[in-house]
Amino acid sequence: MFIMGRLLEALATVVYLVLNLYMWVVIIRALISWVNPDPYNPIVRFLYAVTDPILNAIRRRLPVVFSGIDFSPLLLILAIYFLQIFLVQSMRDLAYQLIR
Repeated sequence: MFIMGRLLEALATVVYLVLNLYMWVVIIRALISWVNPDPYNPIVRFLYAVTDPILNAIRRRLPVVFSGIDFSPLLLILAIYFLQIFLVQSMRDLAYQLIR
């Protein structure tokens, strides 16, 4: 069970890092939306391609635009924090129990 515990701990770390990286991508995308970016820029296209599917799903389910302000990135960041606290910490706790 020691190996499974270490594997689960490593997986929890990878999930945490991926969620953290995605959170920064969402933050950068939100900051870029404040200016008028070139839609043909490869970086802008990458940011939109990575974040738009999830942000559009949030926008369809919850009308979170008030006075022209889009709160869907904020809701996505809160969901990422929830996953980091709940999912990753649960995986680490389970890993520590398997190691003992």
